[in-house]
Amino acid sequence: MIQVTVWNEFRHEKRSEEVQKLYPKGIHGAIADFLKRDDFVVRTATLDDAEHGLTTDVLAETDVLIWWGHVAHEEVSDAIVTRVHQRVLEGMGLIVLHSGHFSKIFKKLMGTSCDLKWREDGKHCRIWNVNPSHPIVEGIGETIDLAQEEMYGEHFDIPTPDELVFVSWYPGGEVFRSGCTFFRGNGKIFYFQPGHETYNSYANESVQRVICNAVRWAAPKDHLYPAYGHFDALEKEDEK
Repeated sequence: MIQVTVWNEFRHEKRSEEVQKLYPKGIHGAIADFLKRDDFVVRTATLDDAEHGLTTDVLAETDVLIWWGHVAHEEVSDAIVTRVHQRVLEGMGLIVLHSGHFSKIFKKLMGTSCDLKWREDGKHCRIWNVNPSHPIVEGIGETIDLAQEEMYGEHFDIPTPDELVFVSWYPGGEVFRSGCTFFRGNGKIFYFQPGHETYNSYANESVQRVICNAVRWAAPKDHLYPAYGHFDALEKEDEK
């Protein structure tokens, strides 16, 4: 069984009645609920937990980490970011959602600013499936239509994705690379744009399906983690 940890800074839900109504269990709770229905083993963690809920033991037991953050990126401990980074290199999957593009861990893994254009105008979003044979889009049609979603627009300052899975379009004319995969060390990373806290994107069945598919795709396989440092020769010269 794939073990998933859903991490959320859990700040909007404590401060905003509007967000509380949409996500009474927190964004992490809403995501955890649909993951559990898909038979994943799920735990949650938040910023204010001890070690942000991401202890060495928790991460050692995590196959895929899901990350949602927005207003408190700088409150995340650098030591915890380093710990998560190492686990990704070792093979833990990482799914970064919405404004998690500005998280310390995503920027560390990307090596760029990860900046973009944005606008909250309450308008709709059409997410185009541009990689129809990819495992992440299994069961997804040509598009996902969301009644409301925050506009994210290009240029998105990320490295060229290893795989582009989704491109989003907005009524203002903007487009955005909204579903991207990256490989770092033994780990697989998926960035997925939907999920603004005042819009109910995580109730959309197609969005849920994408995230569940991404968990399966990102879960580590039995791949050997390389040995580094000094290395004895495999081939021995004949003694003379």
